[in-house]
Amino acid sequence: MRHQTQESDMGSPAQDVAARRNIIDITDLHHPVLTEVQKQVMAGAEAAADQIVFQPAVILGAAQAQTGLTDFGAADFRERLAVWCQAIDEDANASAVTRANLFQMMIRYAATRLRIEDIVKRHPEIVDIPIERPIIVAGLPRSGTTHLLGLLSADRRFRSLPWWEAIAPVPAPDEVPTSDDANPRWTKAEQGWRMMESILPHMAIMHEFSPDHISEDIELQAPDFSSYLIEWLAMVPRWRDYYLSHDQSGTYAYLKKALQVLTFLNGPNRWVIKCPQHMEQLPALYKIFPDATFVITHRDPVGSIRSQLTMYTYAARMFRKSVDIQEPLGYWPDRYERLLRACVRDRDILPPDQTIDVYFHDWIKNPDPILKEIYRIADIPLTDEALADLHVYLAEHGEQTKGKIVYDLERDFHVTAEELRRPFGFYFDRFPVAVEVK
Repeated sequence: MRHQTQESDMGSPAQDVAARRNIIDITDLHHPVLTEVQKQVMAGAEAAADQIVFQPAVILGAAQAQTGLTDFGAADFRERLAVWCQAIDEDANASAVTRANLFQMMIRYAATRLRIEDIVKRHPEIVDIPIERPIIVAGLPRSGTTHLLGLLSADRRFRSLPWWEAIAPVPAPDEVPTSDDANPRWTKAEQGWRMMESILPHMAIMHEFSPDHISEDIELQAPDFSSYLIEWLAMVPRWRDYYLSHDQSGTYAYLKKALQVLTFLNGPNRWVIKCPQHMEQLPALYKIFPDATFVITHRDPVGSIRSQLTMYTYAARMFRKSVDIQEPLGYWPDRYERLLRACVRDRDILPPDQTIDVYFHDWIKNPDPILKEIYRIADIPLTDEALADLHVYLAEHGEQTKGKIVYDLERDFHVTAEELRRPFGFYFDRFPVAVEVK
């Protein structure tokens, strides 16, 4: 029997009822029917394809011209940038839209790096700012870590990273507040979000990028041209292998440096950050943030993988020249296995009195005991008033308030949950994760 599954709900019963009125079943994954907007975007990208050149000199030169700055700081990132460029160029199925997006992103990251180095040069005291006892969330992609991060960020005692700030941590001269626009960076982020909603509306439900949405800290690693970021945007096995074979302590140190810059600019509240990648980088994470509270979330990998496969294949109508379900099937289950094997290997380096493992099946039943334990470990009082505020957030931000995506592994990917789960016995042996997808 084929099991048609929908994403697990983490909101209230009322949200569940509302969401069921808007069940989204993407039935053209294999043979997408493009909208007029999508056709126009594709045509525009293809017309400008000759202007996209993945060479470090071109990208860095564009960033220098954009900012008027020249000092990129330590030069070790240049090797990583060169691998990014080579790996992207080797992705023969990347569409013109993908290449254009990645090219502009890389220029943005290079410009951000220039601005970070410039402000630190002008204010060297920044590197002495302590990032004291941050709360750091790690967990499988597509497994609820974003929801947990947003919930903790609702506590105003914490400092978090909204998307508008993540993509422009240091304001450019034309991003200074004016009487007409109190936050030009927010305005630019809003414009980008509206464009994404118009091009890939279901993607906007799967992964929100609205200006105030709390972002992963991977955006602060990217100016060091590392992390697993570009794996989500192109087929880049060359970069994956390079990244996994190199110590990431330097990039995590750059993340800390970016947090210091943001603290200098906007205040010292205690940070709460997250990235799924941290699960496979626990030694580097602990080395750079030794006094952190570590929140490691766990979920049946199939629940996460099915979401990623669907999201990837839906976006493929714009990001790939042709849709081939073997692409994500051949890459992402293996990538999850690598990530989880690293987590199993390194989990015990984290101090027990600073760490909590959070299980998805427990969280969706009753988050309050888990929240209380997180706050206890972090040594932050969870008052009745604060807990009430968190309940308000939960009521207003259930993951499926905008609708439920239908996930059908057998129909869409010709694979069963049991087949996908088979390589992950080592993970279930180590952590008491409940089987979620039958």
